[in-house]
Amino acid sequence: MLTGLAIRLPRVLAGGKKLKPNLRPLVRLRHTPYMVQPEYRIYEMNKRLQSRTEDSDNLWWDAFATEFFEDDATLTLSFCLEDGPKRYTIGRTLIPRYFSTVFEGGVTDLYYILKHSKESYHNSSITVDCDQCTMVTQHGKPMFTKVCTEGRLILEFTFDDLMRIKTWHFTIRQYRELVPRSILAMHAQDPQVLDQLSKNITRMGLTNFTLNYLRLCVILEPMQELMSRHKTYNLSPRDCLKTCLFQKWQRMVAPPAEPTRQPTTKRRKRKNSTSSTSNSSAGNNANSTGSKKKTTAANLSLSSQVPGLGAIPNCSLNPGRDGDLCHSTAVTPSGQFKEKH
Repeated sequence: MLTGLAIRLPRVLAGGKKLKPNLRPLVRLRHTPYMVQPEYRIYEMNKRLQSRTEDSDNLWWDAFATEFFEDDATLTLSFCLEDGPKRYTIGRTLIPRYFSTVFEGGVTDLYYILKHSKESYHNSSITVDCDQCTMVTQHGKPMFTKVCTEGRLILEFTFDDLMRIKTWHFTIRQYRELVPRSILAMHAQDPQVLDQLSKNITRMGLTNFTLNYLRLCVILEPMQELMSRHKTYNLSPRDCLKTCLFQKWQRMVAPPAEPTRQPTTKRRKRKNSTSSTSNSSAGNNANSTGSKKKTTAANLSLSSQVPGLGAIPNCSLNPGRDGDLCHSTAVTPSGQFKEKH
């Protein structure tokens, strides 16, 4: 890079008199444009959350979610409460309300800190895995407290110009509630205030407003189809429910679609040459003729030795025409032999 370098260019007057050398910078070169890093998108989201005001309505939160989340995005929170582990997953339509409930619970500031995150690039997405993520919330109610919620954050961004979040999964491990020393010094002589300060104002770093909303989302998430149908077709709730149930019943009853079979190409069989065919058929005929002559000669000798013998049973391992192993040979009045099966 030649940015910032300078060369000495002496100025010469018409009379050949030189002036003092002057420093003139060269043409500054600009960096080539590059795609925004995924962590920078989190930085932009933090700035947007800080620009929130008390007058921010649902339209502001919808615009916030549209800027940073895909239309089919999902947000998942995993943590462990006193009654066991919890896992909540909400869709794109419920994400704006989730962020607004954080501030409704007394939070005045919210931002995320990512440390030592790992990025992996795929064909159409970028995955960011941060094992040391901290969600920092500044509470003004019921008392001034800073809550640091630590856990693992896994984000999946779309690999395009917008680079919006497709999946958000935050697993909470632990949290800390920090109270300034100045507040403790002010109420050092008041045991009731100290007892109130010693109690937690969150559960695993989440306010009661947010936890109640997540419990409500368990009911609201399956009802998104009913709500969208009611908004689109202006049907009554009962009619929306009947229509959705009927369509699900049709999908269950309908047989699964068979995979399309590719047409099989018929392969032509190679025909043997005429000479080999004629040779093989001639050989077979000669063998069959020889065997017939042998059997006839044997039968003739037996019939000539035993007078009055009309039929001599002849058993062999070669089945006859009907599959029997035994067949007989009869002598006609003209002296010819005829096989009987």
